[in-house]
Amino acid sequence: MQYSDLPQLTHDLVYLRPLSRADAAAWYGYLCMPHVIEHTSWDLRSIDELMPKFDALESSNPSSEIRFAIALRSSHELVGTIGFHTISTINKTAELAYDLSPTIWGQGIAPAVCESVISWGFGQLGAIRIQATVLESNDRSIRVLEKSGFEREGLLRSFRMVRGRPGNFWMYSRLRLADSSALRIG
Repeated sequence: MQYSDLPQLTHDLVYLRPLSRADAAAWYGYLCMPHVIEHTSWDLRSIDELMPKFDALESSNPSSEIRFAIALRSSHELVGTIGFHTISTINKTAELAYDLSPTIWGQGIAPAVCESVISWGFGQLGAIRIQATVLESNDRSIRVLEKSGFEREGLLRSFRMVRGRPGNFWMYSRLRLADSSALRIG
C-alpha cells in the first residue's frame, strides 16, 4: 500500500523512502549474510523468496504489510528496511520489523528510524499498540527497542521457527497512550 505521507526522519546519514522491487538485490545482499540473520528468523535461500514481500507491499488491503526503505542520503542505496507486519485495523495494532546492513551498524540509525516509524504508525495508521518480537539472543535489537521506549511484556516460547528450530522470542510493546504527555500522571 502506498502512502502519501512518509515517516519523517532527520538522521544525517539516511532517509526513508518507499521500498521497491529495484531494492531486492541490495536487500538480499545483506539478508543472506550469516552474521546478519544469526539472531533473527530470516531464512532466505534465494532472492526470489523476497518477492512475496513486494507483492504484499503493492496490495491495497489495509492489513497488508507496510515497509519502507532505509537509504543512504549520499547514494540513495538501500541499507535497511523498516515497517509493520501483522497489522490489525480492527484492534489498531501493528508489529514493527526492521533490518539493517552491517555497513551501518552502530551509528544510531536503528533507534532513529524506529522512532520515526513508530510516530508515523500512531499518527498515520491510528495504531494504539505497536509491538515487536525479538529472538531472545538478539541483544542489539533488544537495546534498540528499549531505547525506543518499548516495554518487555514476556517470553513467547517456541514462537517462530528459526531456520528449522523453534525459537523463543521476547514480546515488547509501546502504547500510543504512553506517548501522550497530557495523559501522564505526575
